[in-house]
Order: sequence, then structure tokens, then C-alpha cells
Amino acid sequence: MKGEGEMGYTGKKFDVIVIGGGVMGSATAYSVAKRGHTALLLEQFDFLHHRGSSHGESRTIRASYSKSFYSQMVVEAAQLWEQAESEAGYKVYHKTPQFDMGPSDSKSLRCAIANCESSSMTCRVLDHAQVSDHFCGNISVPEDWIGVLTELGGVIKPTKAVSMFQTLALRNGAVLMDNMEVINICKKDYDDGGVVVYTNNSNGDKFCGKKCVVTVGAWMQKLVKTVSGLSLPIQPRETYICYWKIKDGHHGDFTIEGGFPTFSSYGEPHVFGTPALEFPGLIKIGVHEGNTCDPDKRTWGPPVSFEPMKRWIDERFSGLIESTAPAVIQSCMYSMTPDEDFVIDFLGGEFGTDVAIAGGFSGHGFKMAPLVGRILADMTLHGEANGVDLHHFKLARFEGNSNI
Repeated sequence: MKGEGEMGYTGKKFDVIVIGGGVMGSATAYSVAKRGHTALLLEQFDFLHHRGSSHGESRTIRASYSKSFYSQMVVEAAQLWEQAESEAGYKVYHKTPQFDMGPSDSKSLRCAIANCESSSMTCRVLDHAQVSDHFCGNISVPEDWIGVLTELGGVIKPTKAVSMFQTLALRNGAVLMDNMEVINICKKDYDDGGVVVYTNNSNGDKFCGKKCVVTVGAWMQKLVKTVSGLSLPIQPRETYICYWKIKDGHHGDFTIEGGFPTFSSYGEPHVFGTPALEFPGLIKIGVHEGNTCDPDKRTWGPPVSFEPMKRWIDERFSGLIESTAPAVIQSCMYSMTPDEDFVIDFLGGEFGTDVAIAGGFSGHGFKMAPLVGRILADMTLHGEANGVDLHHFKLARFEGNSNI
């Protein structure tokens, strides 16, 4: 989409402009700047805001996926998390095993086991008695369930992680600007090409870049529709994270130091959680679901009922977690695709390879952030990403949508 007024722009031209200052955009700006290229990161709200998908106190990292390409990606992502920590000088990634549980005939769980075994990851399959023994009775599963322990697991501190990538981007020369809502991206056809990015701030600032990356999370559908006319099947959903009180005398049993894992339960409800870490005496337990929403018109209210989660807590945690009601409720955003796979691709059309997009992370992308940042830097600087098969994430898979 061509705009008017490009000729009036006289500012610096960046190698890459990154739109969206959440974890994906911040990791991308860091990866671009680290390679010695000029990067501009634009965020529509305050940096480290709580309106998207990159805030809060904990995210899970795990390699136990039913799709093998994700397992392989997590292995590299874990290495990149540690590399970034080393550069920053502080930790955001706290290691602990991952524990998956579910019916023994669950195809997804069996695929996750097979993927771990084929990748030579440390993996133990436990029956219901072995689960109880391993966790000293703190976790209980039905007789027809199994548990799977994998070594690669842990907790990432999200707000701290976003801040880390922004700090590293700044150290490497990137320019970061918040309260800069982007309202359009236009192809620049004169001189040496590139794009012009328009904002709606009071000065009407616009910025010129050789390449552009769009990582705006729940706002992806809106911005891409404005820019290109494409209607991406990326649906924003509002979800809720709950923290539940651990009963007195058992706080240490549910900590990383006490050997407690990050965890996920296959089936209905699809529950996930992390050990007690950010709030002493509270354990994070959530459900992988959410209500369709407009990211600019959220309800910010809690779910109608906690009953399925309460029953799950009582059955799995041997009465050691107070299930009457959560002690803390936090709201967050998912950006869901129909197949729950990511979107990482060039926008194409008149933009060709000048604009790359990354979104639709469907509630399981945060752990991949440093790898996604590396991939997007590769795409914009070299035209392709090395070492990762991106065909799973192409826009072409949505060709049934008449607007794609």
C-alpha cells in the first residue's frame, strides 16, 4: 500500500525497523543490532506494559512437544536464552524438569514421548504408582494415566526477559521508542527502496527502513489488514492465569529447590503450570483456553467458572493446594491460529521480502523468543533463515482463506 508524503522524510534510514516491543520484537531488535546493523524498535504502549502477551512473572520452557519441529526449536532456544543471560549478566531462565501427564492412550502425549526419544533427550515414562513415588505423593494421576519427565524444562521470567533483550539491543546500538503506534507501512519505490513506517503520535513521525518486521501480537490481524488488505486467521483471545495457595507445611514441596517441575496435563481441561517462584506460597496453574476478544476492547474480567480447574487441582495435588478460589488472577492475551502453529513469513505482495511478520504464537511461543529473533534477523538481513525449516509457519497454508 503506497502512502503520500514519503518525500518529506529526512531522518535516518534504519537497516531494520521492528514494530512491536514485546518479547519477539525485542529479541529481534537485539539480534539485528548484535550483528552490527542499525535497528529501530517501535512500541505502541509503554515499554513493559501489561496489555499484550509478554508481561507477567513466569512462562514455561519445555521440549516435550507432539510436533517434532518444535522440540528441535526449543533445544536451540534454550541455548540462546543462556547466551543472552551471559551477555546481560543476570538470570531470566530457571531450570527445572518438565512433567507431562495424561491418559496412557493419548496420541499427543505418545508423540511427545517419541519425539523426545528420537532426539536423544532425557525422558522417563512413569505409571501412576511411579508418579506418586517420584513426587512423594504430591502429584497423583489415575491408574490409566502416565507421566513423562523430561530434563529440558524450566521457568522464564517474562517481563524481566523483555527488559533483558531491550537492554542488550540498546547496548548494541539499537534505537528504542515507546508510545509510537504504527498506523501504516508503505513501500518506498524511489532511491534505494525499502519501506516507510507511519505513526500516529502528535508529531506524525515516520521512519524509513530497508526492511521491516511486524511482531505486534494480538494486534497482528488489524495492522496487516490495514497495511496489505490480507485478513490473517490470527484470533486474539483473552486468557487468565491463576495462582493458588499451597497449604501450610508444604510450601517447600512445590518449589524448584524442592524438585518440583513445570507441568502440563493432556486432555480436558488442558492444564499447565509452574512451581512456586514469583509469589511465595503460591503455585501457578492455568488452563490453555481463552475468550475471543478485540485487543482494544477487553473485558478484563475473570472466567465465569473455575470449577473444572478446582476439580483438577483436588485430583492431581492430593489436597495440598487450596482450591476454593485462586489467590491471584492475571489477564493475558493469546494470538491463536487455526492449527496453533506460528506464522513466520514474508508478507509478500507489493512488499516482497521487505516486510516480515511473526505472530499467531498460540499460547506457546514465548519460550522460542531468542530463536524467533534470530530467525527474523536472518530473514531481513539475508533473505532466509538458516537451520530451521519454516514451511510449517508459512502464510500459504491458509490459502483456503480467500483473502490470503
